[in-house]
Order: sequence, then C-alpha cells, then structure tokens
Amino acid sequence: MKKRILKLLVFSFIPVLVFGQIQEDPRKARTAKFALTNAKIYTVTNGIIENGTIVINNGIIEAVGADVAIPNDAEVINYEGREIYPGMIDSGTQLGLAEIGSIDEANDFREFGDITPQMEALTAVNPNSEAIPVTRVSGVTTALTMPRGGVLPGTAATINLFGYTPDQMFAGSKGIVMTYPTAQRRWRQTQEQADRAKERALETVNDAWDKAEVYTSIKNSPDARYYPEMQALSEVIEGNMTLYIEVNTAPDILSAIEWVEERGYENVVFTGVAEGWRVAEQIAESGIPVIAGPVLSTPTRQSDAYDAAYMNPGVMQKAGVKVALRSGDTENSRNLPYNAGFAATYGMGREEALKAITINAAEIMGIGDQIGSIEVGKKANLFVSTGDPFETSTQIVDVYIDGYLIPMRSRQTDLYDEFLNRTPGLNKTEVITDM
Repeated sequence: MKKRILKLLVFSFIPVLVFGQIQEDPRKARTAKFALTNAKIYTVTNGIIENGTIVINNGIIEAVGADVAIPNDAEVINYEGREIYPGMIDSGTQLGLAEIGSIDEANDFREFGDITPQMEALTAVNPNSEAIPVTRVSGVTTALTMPRGGVLPGTAATINLFGYTPDQMFAGSKGIVMTYPTAQRRWRQTQEQADRAKERALETVNDAWDKAEVYTSIKNSPDARYYPEMQALSEVIEGNMTLYIEVNTAPDILSAIEWVEERGYENVVFTGVAEGWRVAEQIAESGIPVIAGPVLSTPTRQSDAYDAAYMNPGVMQKAGVKVALRSGDTENSRNLPYNAGFAATYGMGREEALKAITINAAEIMGIGDQIGSIEVGKKANLFVSTGDPFETSTQIVDVYIDGYLIPMRSRQTDLYDEFLNRTPGLNKTEVITDM
C-alpha cells in the first residue's frame, strides 16, 4: 500500500507536457497583462460601454473604454459581445468560517461569551473552504465574512475570494459586529418579559461601550493596561472602524437609531433590517446606510404580504437610504445575484440592485476607491457573462480577482464532470495485486 501511495505522490507532481513544452496547470489561477476586448462593459459608475476594452496590468485596471489602444505585450481575450461587470460583493456571509453545519469542528464563526469584539474573523478564514470556489464561479468576487452569536461577537472582515492565506484574501476593510437587543417575543414569552429582557441586554451593551469610552480616553497614558475587548471597541469610538449593528424589527430599528445618535458614533451600518420598509423615512433621515437581506426570505409577520422581504430594499432605496445586499448565507452565497434580481423586480430596479451588490457595498465598507466598479486605477475584480447575471439562464464565463484569471472549477463542476461520463468502476472479480 505504501508503495502505491508513493507512486501516486510522485506522479501527481509531474508537470503536464504537450509537444515537449511544459503547460500551465489549468486548475491554477494565472495573471498577465490582459486586454479584454469586444465586450459590453457595465462600469456601474460611468454607464455602459458598447464594444469596449479593458486592459489589466499587475492586477489593476489600466485602461477602459471603446477606443483603448491594446498594448503589444498584452494577452488579448476576445469576448465576442459578452458582458463584463464588476465582481459582485456579498455584504454578509460566514464564508471561510463555516463548512459543515452539523460538525462543530468545521465552524469557527462564534466564540464563547457575549463580549468578544477582539476576536477577528480574518484569522479564522479557511482559504481552502469548498464554499469559496462554489461562490466565486457565480461572479461573487468579494464577501464580508462575519462572526455571530453574543452581543459583540467579533470583528468582521472583507475578503476577496482568492488566495492561499487569509492575509492574501484580505480586501482592506474590517468592522465590529454588534447584535442590537430586541424586544421581539420568543416562544412562550409575554411582551412584558421580552421588554425586560431587552432592557437587561441593553444595559450590558451600554456598560461595554461606557467602559470602552473610558479606556479610549486613558489608553495612551503610561500606566494604562492593555484591554483587548476595549481596544477593539475603541477603534469604533475613534472613527477608525465601522460598527455593523444587526437589527431587524421596526421598533428595534428606531431604538437603534436613537442609540447611535446618543452615542455619537459615526461609522455605523445597520445589517439585516428586515422591517426597514416600515420605517424607511426614519432610517433615511438618520443617514445610516444599511446592508439588507437575505431578500429571498419570508415575511417577518404573518399579516405581511408575501413579497415584503422582496420589496424591502427597494422601499428603503427610494426613501433615500444607501442600500447594499447580502445573502446571509455560506454555501448559498452563490445566490447573491438572485437576491438582487428579486430586489430589482420588486421595486428597486436593475440599476440600483446592481449598485447594491457592487459600488454601494464597497463604499459602505470603506473600500469604494478599490473595488465595486470598473474604473481605471481600481483592482481588477470582475466577471464575464453571457447576459444579465440576475437571470438564472445566464452563464458566468470568466472571473478575475486581483487581476488573476480564476479557474471556473468548484466542487459542483468536479462532481458534474465526474458523473457525466462516469466509468462502471472496478469489476467485482478484479484483484488489486500491488497493495
């Protein structure tokens, strides 16, 4: 058996030879100076370019337009009228933090305790997660991966869905996650009990932030001790980091707006916001942007219309709220374009829905100068499709992340290829002699 394994290991590292030349492994991403030509380019921020060209050099968009001169040393890829979009951004997932839900060891998005803001999601990201290639071949190139559980469960990180290490995947944005206390009744709980539970939880939240504000005022003094929980929160207080507040019911949203105004924190984003449509005007007046979703969801109340979740982003957007979208999922983060498609159909419109998963998401995370649109100087995070990415019949042809052309392979494509033309397998009478 050892002899056979050794043979497999040796032969697995031999490069592919074709006509005497070493060929690149088709399973590996590759980078070069690319010129993507003859494509319909949806820049998102500067309109649509018919029959345009994009030049990518060192991972950055070097030129984009209808009359771009193609460099002599560029590898030209003719897309023959296909469509190019900025890579989609999922603004709320557990990508890289969760693998198999039923196995505790395969999930690393929650720590023990209610107050653990110093626990960073980025350090726990598994670059080899099977869910990552499944997601990126659908045109999703970036995700905000978030811890959950507890009042202050940790620090979220924006990651590009390509890289061998978490640091290579890091897209440049982090944020403290907070679960706003809710007065929503649970099973066999009276409203009075729910209100008291919210008051106790809010006391815990305020106590943590009160301590953090004191810590912030003295942390640079010679005698100050390092307090990791308070140090993490101080980044929000000083305006260096975003605070993502998960809040969903209408009363809780209004309460959260008051809390933010009382605290005076500036870089605040509401996430979830399932009943945002009920208080859209108040959210708009507060100036707080939101990450809504999942759109493919059921109404929060039995009395609501079936399409309440579908129309929620559009109602807020029309009221003047800056909206990004999330899948709120891990293995099904690949369905982000269909969440956007439903939002577009139920009032948001296609253009605004596309912004909600590209430039709006990037700007809300503070990295709109790097990704989210197809512009000169930005990272080459984009995808090529046969048509509208919100349509289920559309095929994603190619994906580029940080200028790398990503192999269109995933667990699903491997299984498809394996079983499409599967062999019968070993004959029952066949004997393996070299074990």
